[in-house]
Amino acid sequence: MLKIQSAGDTTAKVTFALPTAEVAGNVSVLGDFNGWDPSAHPMKKRSNGTRSVTVELPNGEYRFKYCTEAGEWFCDPQVADVVYNEFNTADSVVRV
Repeated sequence: MLKIQSAGDTTAKVTFALPTAEVAGNVSVLGDFNGWDPSAHPMKKRSNGTRSVTVELPNGEYRFKYCTEAGEWFCDPQVADVVYNEFNTADSVVRV
C-alpha cells in the first residue's frame, strides 16, 4: 500500500506500508531509489497494525520491492503497476 504526498515542486514523500499480519519478521523496502539496498529503508511496526517507512523522492518513476529478513523479495500486493526486470521477475512501480 502506498501513500504519496507532495513535498514541494520537485519531490514527494512516499509512505510504503504493509499489514504486519501479511509477513512475519522484519521487512525493508528497496528499489532503484536506494540502490536495492535492504538496509537502507527498514520498515517499522506501527500501532495501527502496519509496518511502514516514508521516503522522500524526486519526481519520477521508481521500481521497488519488499525484502524480508529471510531474503525473500516480493512486490507490493496493492500495486497493480509492475514491470519486468532483466531477471524476468516483476518489480512494483511508483510514480511521483
